[in-house]
Amino acid sequence: MKKKKTTFRSWLCKEHVAGYILAAPFIIGFLAFIIAPMSVSLYFSFCDYNILSPEKWVGLKNYIKLLSDPKLINSLKVTFKYAFFSVPLKLTFSLLVALLLLRNTKAAPFYRAVYYVPSIMGASVAVSVLWRQVFTTNGLFNQVTGFNFAWLAHTQTAIWVLILLSVWQFGSSMLIFSSALKQIPQEFYEAAKVDGAGKISSFFRITLPLLSSTIFFNLIMQSINGLLVFVQGQIITAGKPMDSTKFYVLYMYEQAFKFNNAGYASAMGWIMVLLIISFTAFLFITKKLWVYEGGY
Repeated sequence: MKKKKTTFRSWLCKEHVAGYILAAPFIIGFLAFIIAPMSVSLYFSFCDYNILSPEKWVGLKNYIKLLSDPKLINSLKVTFKYAFFSVPLKLTFSLLVALLLLRNTKAAPFYRAVYYVPSIMGASVAVSVLWRQVFTTNGLFNQVTGFNFAWLAHTQTAIWVLILLSVWQFGSSMLIFSSALKQIPQEFYEAAKVDGAGKISSFFRITLPLLSSTIFFNLIMQSINGLLVFVQGQIITAGKPMDSTKFYVLYMYEQAFKFNNAGYASAMGWIMVLLIISFTAFLFITKKLWVYEGGY
């Protein structure tokens, strides 16, 4: 019996071939726009490179220089402060809004969409320019509250304006919390009510434990976003006043494109990668201490 000849069309219709073809655009983009640039930046991090001239291998010189750069240390402190306050505030606010929108009302989908709008706009230039105008001396915030204060011109308040912008963009976390809340069986709350538990007790003994895996996911994603903050600091304050809002990525951008020190900026980028990996690993190691992974 003759073996049936495989045609090109039949070969394309094979399940594993079709899968590779459909995944090819992502794989090519991932290799071309993520892996390749990261590999090049890793090489440049060991070089004295200013974009305009050929690179010169200097070994660990850039990494050693990082340890004695006071502006880099300051940018790390500013970034950690921003992430430390903005992430918990955003998660708390998004969870509260998600709880409010849990009620089955006709207006709930409308409010859910409205609250998500700031997150759709994200860290865009337009939003940053608008936010800067709101908090100027003659801005909307002072007009509504009656203050006459330059919020962006003082080292103690400028960072909080940026933190407030981050909290305002809570829509993505809110939607994830809303989806998770709907998955919790109502029988748990009914049983707790029969046993005499109130709403507050039910929240801490039922809702929070069953939401811990969702909180874990949101915590990782928002922490990474907080550590990589850039646009707000660049557009709203430009790192001022007195470097009080000069975030790590903003300082790295200045080193690469303002001071033409791309090799040093590449080393800074890889230090941030290691920090993010270390922080994420720490969360996964401590996950078993506070994240409930049992079934409903």
